[in-house]
This record gives sequence, C-alpha cells and structure tokens, in this order.
Amino acid sequence: MIAKTFLTSLLLLHLSAIAQELHPLEPVQGHYKTLQNLSAEPNPQRADLDAIAFPPSDYSSGTLIYTMVSPEYLTPEQLEELKLSVKFPANSSDQTRAELDFLLEWQEKRGPEQESRSTNVLAPIGYWPHVNLLSDHPRHQENLNNLFYEGRAVFGESCNADNYPKTAKLLEGVTRDMRIMEFTLKYHLLRARPYHLEPELKPLARISSPSFASGHTLWAYIHAFTWSELVPSRRKAFLDLAYEVGESREIMGIHYPSDEEAARVLAHKMLTAMLKNPKFTTDLAAAKAEWK
Repeated sequence: MIAKTFLTSLLLLHLSAIAQELHPLEPVQGHYKTLQNLSAEPNPQRADLDAIAFPPSDYSSGTLIYTMVSPEYLTPEQLEELKLSVKFPANSSDQTRAELDFLLEWQEKRGPEQESRSTNVLAPIGYWPHVNLLSDHPRHQENLNNLFYEGRAVFGESCNADNYPKTAKLLEGVTRDMRIMEFTLKYHLLRARPYHLEPELKPLARISSPSFASGHTLWAYIHAFTWSELVPSRRKAFLDLAYEVGESREIMGIHYPSDEEAARVLAHKMLTAMLKNPKFTTDLAAAKAEWK
C-alpha cells in the first residue's frame, strides 16, 4: 500500500513537471479575422455612440457578487493583469459597425432550429460555483452535469463527476476563476450590448450584465483548453463545441463577434497564468492521471 501511494505521488509529480506549457492558441480565423482587420478606433462620424455604456439599472446583483470572490488558481495580481490585457472596439468604430451589420444578417437568416438550439439548449448551460456550496441545492446535480458538458458531448454520459472526481475538482477550480474573471472584466469595461447600439436588432434574450467579454464563450473555451490538456487527441472536438457556444450568442443577437474572440484569447491567457500556481499543476496532474 505504501509502495503504491509512493508510486502514485511520483506519477503526479512527473505529470505536473511536464505540464508546464499549454498547447499554443490557434490563430484567429473566419469572420473573427475579417472583422479584426477593420479599424477599432473611434469614428468621429458616429461619436455619439461612444457615450453609450451598459445601463446600471440592468446590473445583476448575483453576478456582481463574483467580483468579490477569492480565486482558486489565479492571484489577485494576475486577475488585474488579465483584466487590463483585453479591450473592445470603440462603439463608433468601423469594426463595431461591421459587427452590428453581421448580427443583423444573422437576424435575417437564423432559422427556428438555430434559434431553439441557441436559446433552449446552449444558453442554459453553465456551471455556477455558488450552486454547489450545498449538496441539497435543487440545481446541484444539474450544475455538475453542466460542469461536464463538453466531456459528456465527446465521451458520453459515463463522463461525469462521480466517475472522474479529480477532473471535477480541476474543472470546478478553473470555472470558479472563470466566473470571477468574467464579471471582473464585464463590470470594469461596461460594454453596451449590441441591441443598445442598434435599434433594429431583435435579440432572443436580454442579459443583465455587460457584453464584454462573452461569459458563455469564456467558459466554453477555458473548458475546451482544459479538456485538451487532459485528452490532447480530442482537441478539435472540444474546440468545435466551444465555437458553437460562441456562435450561438451571435445568433441570439446578444454578443458582438469581438466579445467571442476576446473570450477565446482570454481563456488561453488564464490557463497560461494558472500554470504558475503549483496547486493548479498538481490538480491538473491528478486529473490527467484519471485519463491515462
């Protein structure tokens, strides 16, 4: 028994030692790349738009609380650095105008199936750390299922917290920090939602937090990158799932494409920062051992 425990410890140390570098972030592609080529600077012809921010009357107290929570793997200094590392195009910019036109095009072409999947299937997914503070919370099991959304989508229903407890612990810590980062950034920059700038937009939902960056996309990509470290051979499958989640927010008319791309980049930056924390590398190694 002692020998087995010793060998397990050696394995975890070995895995932790080799897990010091993430898979490189893939280059920006598709319409995200096209839109990024446009000017993000203020355009004097639309200067009035730059005075529009997300209205304080729409703030959600539930999401504001996450700006006061202590992170699991990131340090406060890292959170501050990450918060300042991304910014959105000016409301009046040529890029934002093109993004609004892109969303208007989606509004014209989206079909009932796309609307239903975006609003009824993908929108409700999301792990909320506060829900799992109590095991008898009515949404406890649903929340854990959401934590393993990408794993179940790729590997099937047997991929769950009961069968992979070390993976669950890692994902819980990563998602805790993701929620903190999400709302720290949102309430720092207060980007107006697309429908605040474009009156012709008819969003499929109205959201009670600022637009930048997309929280759904942030969790989808930080999970995709985490799962890719555990099972590298399925990286494309995880990234495809994350892309679908991000695109669904555009279909709904509630996020600019730049919200999605910033979330993708930020998710990779977050995991890169987490690698500097021995607690994270230990938990990552333990989760990797479940997939050997």
